[in-house]
Amino acid sequence: MRDDLHDLLKTYEGRPVAVSGRGPDPVNSPMIRHWCEAMGDTDPAYTGPDPVAPPTMLQAWTLAGLGGPGGAQVRPGPYRELMALLEAAGCTAIVATDCEQEYLRPLRPGDVITFDSVIASVSPRKTTRLGTGHFVTTRTEIRANGELAGTHLFRFLKYAPAGRAGDRPARPRPVINRDNAGFWEGVAARELLIQRCDACGRPRFPWLPGCGDCGSPDWTAVPASGAGTVFSYVVMHHPPFPAFEPPYAVGLIELAEGVRMISNIVGVEPERVRVGMPVVLEFVRVDDDLVLPLFRPADEGAV
Repeated sequence: MRDDLHDLLKTYEGRPVAVSGRGPDPVNSPMIRHWCEAMGDTDPAYTGPDPVAPPTMLQAWTLAGLGGPGGAQVRPGPYRELMALLEAAGCTAIVATDCEQEYLRPLRPGDVITFDSVIASVSPRKTTRLGTGHFVTTRTEIRANGELAGTHLFRFLKYAPAGRAGDRPARPRPVINRDNAGFWEGVAARELLIQRCDACGRPRFPWLPGCGDCGSPDWTAVPASGAGTVFSYVVMHHPPFPAFEPPYAVGLIELAEGVRMISNIVGVEPERVRVGMPVVLEFVRVDDDLVLPLFRPADEGAV
């Protein structure tokens, strides 16, 4: 069966999203420090006398924020036309699915970032648990002082939400793989498990196949107490997502064991969440077959 919509969407492949974009700020040490603090990364390569930026910050140097100056010079034509076609076809919801990055040279403080981005591909119609739609992939080439420093492939699903009108869509399902399956098995048993390196003893989260400090592949799963504090947070108002009711708080929680994890903060109005707020773990069944580890204020009377 011929898919005329997909034939039309395919004509947008190779067309620009951003042309001669310019990072709003040069690569700089304060942003590197903030990133490393949020990630808990203490590698001296990022803070020494001749520091480099963490490679995974590649896209961060291109972002201008909502309505901020600089950043992408987005053409009003191809990308917006593609989004309008998908919206008209009923694909009114969007969710990021994955990204791939290639690093060609390290970024150092003072580097001026420029970039160009194109629509790399638009998939045929796909049916997922969220709904039916099309996967769109953009490809961005990022340059430092005019030299190609890396590439960034970003993929999202633009889709028509599944379910009848009035039904509340299911929460997105976690991606479970061989590296994190033990964590989700713990959640199903109402236990929050983190990893502890068998060689150097450092705790870590999220689950990884090896230790970032000493490189050892040997580790043990250990239960966390569930006590922590809000290290940072955002309150989500936009864009609305079918399975959630904004506003809601998403927190970076520093556990008592010294690792951090991202989760929703519940049991308190989002505007009353504060950095440093003590929180405790609560396992919440969000639908018939999904349990999630969420956090609520430790002293609800104080909020």
